[in-house]
Amino acid sequence: MQKFPMTALGLQRLEEELRRLKDKERPEIIRAIVEARSHGDLSENAEYEAARERQSFTEGRILELEQIISSAQVIDPSSLSGNTVKFGAKVVLIDEETDKEITYQIVGLHEADIKAGLLSISSPLAKSLIGKEKGSVISVPAPGGDRSYEILDIIYGA
Repeated sequence: MQKFPMTALGLQRLEEELRRLKDKERPEIIRAIVEARSHGDLSENAEYEAARERQSFTEGRILELEQIISSAQVIDPSSLSGNTVKFGAKVVLIDEETDKEITYQIVGLHEADIKAGLLSISSPLAKSLIGKEKGSVISVPAPGGDRSYEILDIIYGA
């Protein structure tokens, strides 16, 4: 079985989502299906169809989360150190085109959230950063042309 690297916080978020789906969503969907069934003819019952669709999506997500959680390999970024970028590092970058400073933490595929500064290890930017040192300039292919970033700092455990 393939293991997926993940931070403890990322694993905790997925476990909370799984608990919510099982403890809250699933019972609500069952109630909605029972109520929709009580309305009679199921062949023309939009509420019933919507509840069944929601149930299908929720059950699929539960299975997906269970598989991800069971194959998670938790890596504690606070136990890491060094001068090069690796999984779990927070990397402070400056976009050389806009001079905008941005900070990303390199995390697992299933916990990535670019708006929250969580960059997937499998993204082109993260792949370009891995193994680089502070002061390095990297070039990343982007739809509008290559983007260049300078690594200002690498932080572990913060």
